[in-house]
Amino acid sequence: MARPVEFDENKVLTNAMEQFWREGYEASSVQKLLDCTGINRGTLYNSFGDKDTFFKSCVDQYNKLVDKQIASSLKNEKLAPWDAISAYFDEAVVNVSNKHRSMGCLLVNSLCESINYDKDMKKVVRSSWASLRKALLARLKEAQKKGKLKKGVSVEFAADVLLNALHGIRVNSRDGKNSKQLKELINYNIASLKK
Repeated sequence: MARPVEFDENKVLTNAMEQFWREGYEASSVQKLLDCTGINRGTLYNSFGDKDTFFKSCVDQYNKLVDKQIASSLKNEKLAPWDAISAYFDEAVVNVSNKHRSMGCLLVNSLCESINYDKDMKKVVRSSWASLRKALLARLKEAQKKGKLKKGVSVEFAADVLLNALHGIRVNSRDGKNSKQLKELINYNIASLKK
């Protein structure tokens, strides 16, 4: 009787996630995924499905990182709204490892890649932004109620400005800007919305 294949699923998903994150969906061949995870082709297909399904699992793995960042910042009720928003940017961009900062963002990278033309993949990546947008909107509504959002700026527009800033900052981080430069960009964007 054959022994069941043993591997650390979290480690496999993390390694594959970083492969997709670093090189993108298209450039991450099945062989590269096998090399970085240490599993064989049969285990990949039997345990994770095809490349598309594996990518979706890796996006879910990435979302766990994003959810932790959201929980410790935007959903931290001890923080005032703008402090929470600033803390999120610190968690997501400034305080990450140099390795992860230099890779940008798996979601932004994927949206900029040809994956954008695949409706199902586009839907997977876009739905990942939904929880972040929802958390930002909640804090922006709170800021608006407290009179801390610039007059004439809707919470929806403010959320779009912040998400646009995040996308741009992620590209800048991939392009080599250091954490100090990124923090200055973050502070400028937040200040443009604060009252």
